[in-house]
Amino acid sequence: MSPHTANALDPADVQVEIRGPVPSDAADEARERVAAVTSFAHVPVLYARVKLNVSADPAVALRCTAQANIDVNGRIIRGQAVGEHMSQAVHLLVDRLRVRLRRSSRDWEALRGRLPAQVEQEWRGASPPRRPLPCFPRPAGERQIVRHKAYELGWATPDEAAFDMEQLDYDFHLFREVGTGEDSVIYRAGDGYRLAQVTPRPDRLGPVSVPLTVSPVPAPAHTVAEATERLETSDLPFVFFADARTGRGAVVYHRYDGHYGLITPSD
Repeated sequence: MSPHTANALDPADVQVEIRGPVPSDAADEARERVAAVTSFAHVPVLYARVKLNVSADPAVALRCTAQANIDVNGRIIRGQAVGEHMSQAVHLLVDRLRVRLRRSSRDWEALRGRLPAQVEQEWRGASPPRRPLPCFPRPAGERQIVRHKAYELGWATPDEAAFDMEQLDYDFHLFREVGTGEDSVIYRAGDGYRLAQVTPRPDRLGPVSVPLTVSPVPAPAHTVAEATERLETSDLPFVFFADARTGRGAVVYHRYDGHYGLITPSD
């Protein structure tokens, strides 16, 4: 896809937030590079927000983190990357954003609901390998849920959910699976994806083109406190559970600041 300069942002319009000992020239580099990559959007870009962070823990090998949210005519494109130094993190971030902006074209949207194997390989394999973000080593006794996000879960097939997860650069994606009606979570597992559901119904999923395995184990019924305790005492990056009060699927997860986040359905 060739760049569309008329849709791009000016570097001065890219908002940059800095946390930690970020080099003085990193913000300008991020503005220039992120503004340049927005020319790959096929429709006007409304805003771009970048966060640059250097971990306070010297034991973290990849201390520098660069994250960005770009509003492409109402659709959010997200990317994040880590590096040994901030310039490396910004370069990797821009590479990931370029792939996602290409996917946001009308052609990619048309393919979202019908992903043959060769298309899946292109949109998934084209993206640079993702390194997990470093987490601040906060003592267990100080951790708490500092963000609770509640939204109406989107209905999607596993293919669509995998596409959306990659487009948003998430580690997992909570959604409602169309074939079963079950609250479900999809996440990366090896060279493919893993699907977990409140009540697994793999026979009702329908055709799936992405490499997918399905957990046969129902989501455990937990209170939020119980799910948080399980997360705290395990090596898991997140815990998918059925809320003991509502029966709906929810996720509690580790945040980069060492605290926890919670995602629940709003309805």
